[in-house]
Amino acid sequence: MGSADLPRHSVSVAGVITDGQGRALLIRRRDTGAWEPPGGVLELNESIHDGLRREVREETGLEVKPVALTGVYKNMKRGVVALVFRCEAIGGELTTNAEVTEFRWVKPDEVRGLAAEAFAARVLDALKTGQVAIREHDGTNLV
Repeated sequence: MGSADLPRHSVSVAGVITDGQGRALLIRRRDTGAWEPPGGVLELNESIHDGLRREVREETGLEVKPVALTGVYKNMKRGVVALVFRCEAIGGELTTNAEVTEFRWVKPDEVRGLAAEAFAARVLDALKTGQVAIREHDGTNLV
């Protein structure tokens, strides 16, 4: 088996933007209606932080500063590894777009009622301080 035949992973980045009051920003995806933190696939030629800032800007209109890596998550079905960062907004303004229909600032106790377990874990892990979480999921639930 040559290197071209080997299975590939893709890497995504997501930003859990916090407001200093213990809340995090969720986006509602236009394609699925799901609530999750903003993010997307990292391009081959961009740094992790540049990709994070680009994806968050594209999906929210906000400029962010990455504060800390808070979790590494692998979708076992799709082979996607997501790097999730706690971020603070430093500019811009929330703007809906082709990918996002609405935004909501949520407290920790509201996250599980809105987001699938795999995405709720990312937000809740980012709101904690301490050790970086490393988790696997199937696209919806932790495994």
